[in-house]
Amino acid sequence: MKLVWSPESALQAYIDTVKSCEKFKETGVPELLSAMAAGWNTKFIVESWSYGGPIAASVGLAVAARNTGARHVCIVPDERSRAQYIKALAEMGVSPPPEVVVGEAEVAVSQLAGLDFLVVDCKRKEFARVLRVAKVGPKGAVLACKNAWQRNFCGGFRWSVVLQKGVRVVRSVFLPVGKGLDIAYIGSSRSGAAATASKGPRRWIKHIDQQSGEEHLFRKPSH
Repeated sequence: MKLVWSPESALQAYIDTVKSCEKFKETGVPELLSAMAAGWNTKFIVESWSYGGPIAASVGLAVAARNTGARHVCIVPDERSRAQYIKALAEMGVSPPPEVVVGEAEVAVSQLAGLDFLVVDCKRKEFARVLRVAKVGPKGAVLACKNAWQRNFCGGFRWSVVLQKGVRVVRSVFLPVGKGLDIAYIGSSRSGAAATASKGPRRWIKHIDQQSGEEHLFRKPSH
């Protein structure tokens, strides 16, 4: 299985986000993220946010979640950030707000299985670790890095290096939108297991000697 693109859903989310974000001077990233999340018909959107950060991208993701009926979770580092995040979205007309999880982003993401759209901020030093522990759904996922120009100053970033071993990057693209947006579409986290299974599982026959009580394992010949 894989994510299926719907241009109609993407366009509707884009239009809705433009209307919701009219007050922001900088456009591009919220609309694009919203269109992508809705266009791929994602059902589990995860992002992180901290006190004082821009809220526009969160508004766009909330619009996409509303359009697709997705679960939308935002991870914040503390209660202060949680209160400000909810207040900022309410002021933008987003109600009810997304689910808010308080804690370290790396730990929180590792406990959220089945996500299919993840947005990280490259200004945060832990962004690469968050990408590495993401547990995506059976249809794969879209991973987006905003403020990617900031990351490029550090050098050495490659999707194949950052993600867990065995995770397949189907395609990736860097877009000069806002302060840089790097996006990757990855295959299901089960793909590695599936590939192993396709080779045939190792089957063993257990035999217990009735006299000695010793246990012996014999590998079953492949057919």
